Amino acid sequence: MTSNDIVRVIIASAILGTVSTAEAADLTTPPSRAPIPAAANRNPWQIRLRALGVITTDSGRVDGLSGSDLSFSDTVVPEFDISYFFTENIAAELILATTYAKVHGGGSISALGEVGKTWLLPPTLTLQYHFTDFGAFRPYVGAGINYTLFYNQSGKSARSLDVKNTFGVALQAGFDYMIDDHWGVNFDAKKIFVRPDFDANVGGAAVSGKARLDPWLLGAGVTYRF
Repeated sequence: MTSNDIVRVIIASAILGTVSTAEAADLTTPPSRAPIPAAANRNPWQIRLRALGVITTDSGRVDGLSGSDLSFSDTVVPEFDISYFFTENIAAELILATTYAKVHGGGSISALGEVGKTWLLPPTLTLQYHFTDFGAFRPYVGAGINYTLFYNQSGKSARSLDVKNTFGVALQAGFDYMIDDHWGVNFDAKKIFVRPDFDANVGGAAVSGKARLDPWLLGAGVTYRF
C-alpha cells in the first residue's frame, strides 16, 4: 500500500466516525418542543367596575295629542360588567347596572311638568372584537342586545305611570389600557336603542304613547383580568 492509499483510508475513517457520532447524537437528544404561547394559559374571565353616565335622548309622544313631547333625566351610577374571552380577540360582555329616569312633559304637554318616575334595569350582552396589536393599549368594538326592565314606577302629575319592558339593540366602542397582566383602566361608550311603550292616567283620563330614551352609556373605571 502506498502512502497515498494510507492517507485516503485515514480520511475515510474520519468521515465515517463523524457521521456515526452525529447519528448517535440525534438518537439520544430529545426533540425540542415549540414554546407554548402565554395566551394559551390565560384565564378567560375579566371584570370591570365603572362609573357610568346615562345620557338619554329627550323625545317621545302621547298618542292623540298633537305636538306632545317627553324628556328624561340623566344620571351617573356605578356599573359592573363581566367578560368571557373565547380567544384573545373575541369576547362576550354582560353589563349590570340600575338607574332611574324622571319623565317630564314637553311641547304641547309641558304644563304637566314631571309626569312621573321609573327605575330601570338594562342588562346588555355584547359580542366584542379586541385589537391586540398595540401593546398595553387594547381597543375594542362590539354589538349586542339589551332588555330593559322598568320597575318601582310612580306618577306625579300623572296619577299612574306604567312603562313597558322592551328589547333594544346596543353598539359599543372602548379601550383598556393594561398596567400589568391583571390590572388596567377602561373607557367605554355604548349607544342603546330603547323605545318603550307606556300607559298613564292623567286627570282621570287613560293615555298611552311611546318614549324614545335611546341613551348613551359613557363609562370609566378599572379592569381586572384573572
